[in-house]
Amino acid sequence: MTPDPRLTPANTRVAATHLRGQVTADAFVAGTQANITAPLTDLFCDPAKSRDRQLIYGDAVTVYETHGALAFVQSAKDNYVGYIDAATTGPAHTPTHFVATAGTHLYEAENFKSTNLMPLTLGAKITVTAERPKFWETPQGYVPKKHLRALDRPFTDPATVAQTLFGTPYLWGGNSRAGIDCSGLIQAALLACAIPCPGDSDLQRTWLGTSLDAGTKPQRNDLYFWKGHVGIMVDDTTLLHANAHHMAATYEPINNAILRIKTQGDGDVTAHKRL
Repeated sequence: MTPDPRLTPANTRVAATHLRGQVTADAFVAGTQANITAPLTDLFCDPAKSRDRQLIYGDAVTVYETHGALAFVQSAKDNYVGYIDAATTGPAHTPTHFVATAGTHLYEAENFKSTNLMPLTLGAKITVTAERPKFWETPQGYVPKKHLRALDRPFTDPATVAQTLFGTPYLWGGNSRAGIDCSGLIQAALLACAIPCPGDSDLQRTWLGTSLDAGTKPQRNDLYFWKGHVGIMVDDTTLLHANAHHMAATYEPINNAILRIKTQGDGDVTAHKRL
């Protein structure tokens, strides 16, 4: 079977050490551990192509090569491989908390009127060094205490997390409150619940949940898949999905969505799965 290039850390110049004998490359390297230091960075499968996914602040990556302004990396959260702006990586560190709201800000001082140094989206990983009355202190600045959650206290209901992103603009390959796509919405919700989740909908269809028979009554947190699309049920009749028809993460009656998607030429449901 041909390795999936999205999940295989190899290009013509370098490849991960564990791929020796499986792929051809000029050099095989162990890679260097790093974390994303920008609020958001695009991940490209090829330097000349468009965005495939995005990485967010605090995401851990293995850097296999820096070539010009780009770094060839593999994301730790979902094994996705690609090129990012090398300037958006920094030394590896151990996060303690994650952003548990749709978004927040990193502040310069322990004061909500101080300069906001950068926006942070749901799931961004933070290293807390001290607790203040209303803020968590980090090496980079201060984050409101109400907006963070300890990594060892994940959420338990993915649909609740997904609902915090209702209204987010649709963005192909997007993974943040600034813009998100169908699989990005599912991944953000599941990762916040400590449920491993790949980055693309076809991988999610393969790896997530248990397949249900056609006609099974849906329930909250069920996933519906179409070719190239996915959404999550918030109750037994309502789907939440980021989609290009509405250009946003929006609610839609599941029966309406099934009919509309088929009518527009994108086919029938390919899987109904239960987490």
